[in-house]
Amino acid sequence: MALIEQVGRKLTLEVARKAAYGYFLTDGEEDVLLHSNEAAGEYGEGDQVEVFLYPDAHGRVAATSIMPTITAGEYAWLKVVDKKPGVGVFLDIGIQKDILLGEEDLPAHKEIWPAVGDMLYTTIRVNRQYRLYAKLATDPVVQEISQEATRKDFNKNVTGHIYRTAKVGSWIYTLEGFRGFIHESQRAEEPRLGEKVEGRIIDVKEDGTVNVSLLARKQDALDEDAASIYDYLLSRNGAMPYNDKSQPEDIQERFGLSKGAFKRALGKLMKDGKVYQEGSWTYKKEE
Repeated sequence: MALIEQVGRKLTLEVARKAAYGYFLTDGEEDVLLHSNEAAGEYGEGDQVEVFLYPDAHGRVAATSIMPTITAGEYAWLKVVDKKPGVGVFLDIGIQKDILLGEEDLPAHKEIWPAVGDMLYTTIRVNRQYRLYAKLATDPVVQEISQEATRKDFNKNVTGHIYRTAKVGSWIYTLEGFRGFIHESQRAEEPRLGEKVEGRIIDVKEDGTVNVSLLARKQDALDEDAASIYDYLLSRNGAMPYNDKSQPEDIQERFGLSKGAFKRALGKLMKDGKVYQEGSWTYKKEE
């Protein structure tokens, strides 16, 4: 098999000769350059060296004895190291050459493209021109590495990365190895592909997959709403023209809350002794 047909893979070659800028390796029929910058050590003529083949910037076959995180057909979680609008995102595979996940394989909405630092479960794809590209794992591939959740996992907090997105929701792979779905109603905003998110398990399915919510638990949400209202009150020197009888549209416009959520949060502040109402106004209680 020609060396060009083995790009994206590991193989063992023999050192044919040393050059000023590296080594020429051979399979007995063809030679390939292992540049000194890509050599993991010093080699002598006749040494057997395991290398990874990849195309250089000019499309020529090059070798590195610095082993990548993945090869063609293998999958791993790779970090996004660069993002170029109109091109795609670049992933670190452990060698000097990063690998491209093209925009055709990314979400149509660019605001949920992966950001630098996000993690994607991918493999290497070799195209007809023997160029290397990243390929996202499909659901069946993710299923192969997944663990089944049980009923005792219900209501647990989980952390994981988004591996697939759609209008109806997002799919997550958790640190425990659970494969989960986040319905659009269970997220305040759509997370990025590859983003690390935290949520809780709200259902365990018969097949061991889970449903996850990214929304705050009720008490957490109540605390956040109360803090938001109190901060606004302080910004107005301890007095605001809103109370539990205010119009829903006024509350929504000012605080982004439903009237019910506003009343619960205001009630908490009153119970905690932080505010009191007088007429149509709410005031900060003096400590």
